[in-house]
Amino acid sequence: MSGTFVITGTDTDIGKTVFAAALTAALGGYYWKPVQAGLADETDSQAVARIGGVDPGRILPERHRLTIPASPHFSAAEEGVAIARDDFVIPDVDGPLVIEGAGGALVPVNPELLFADLFADWGLPVIIVASTRLGTINHSLLTIEALGRRGVPVHGVAFTGPENVDSEQTICRIGNVRHLGRLPWIDRLEPDDVKTAFDSHFNLADFAI
Repeated sequence: MSGTFVITGTDTDIGKTVFAAALTAALGGYYWKPVQAGLADETDSQAVARIGGVDPGRILPERHRLTIPASPHFSAAEEGVAIARDDFVIPDVDGPLVIEGAGGALVPVNPELLFADLFADWGLPVIIVASTRLGTINHSLLTIEALGRRGVPVHGVAFTGPENVDSEQTICRIGNVRHLGRLPWIDRLEPDDVKTAFDSHFNLADFAI
């Protein structure tokens, strides 16, 4: 089981980081958050180590750490930080690597650059994390279309939340993407509970590239 995956979402607060933590742990891989916007509370890197039980030595340092919890282009401008396209060289690691973007695919990294543009530069398989809540069909298909227009390879969709068979099937059928599984809401975000949920709802073979 080797390879590198980019994780993006269809919205904020949909469980993208929980899924990233679960996948990193399942692959025995490394985790990288290129841009962290918001440092007052737990960062995504800290969350992945805590809820995934990922060794801190496998959590790679962020390229940019911004204090303000907002879109990176805004936080960077407010804090006088210049973010350039060539800042983001994929780390060379010995094993699988999970890269998590900030928010959705069309979140601006700087005033001229979107995360989807970075994904196109990298040419790596992207996993879209989509909530099953109301509105997910529109949000998911827009994300799939935006990535497709840039030639970004979509590995599949990982859903989060309660089962919604029609929405999940509709997204994958119209978007012509693979249904990787669905991570239900987890009451206790502890490593054992996260592992059990992932193992019960995903097939690790689907992440072999």
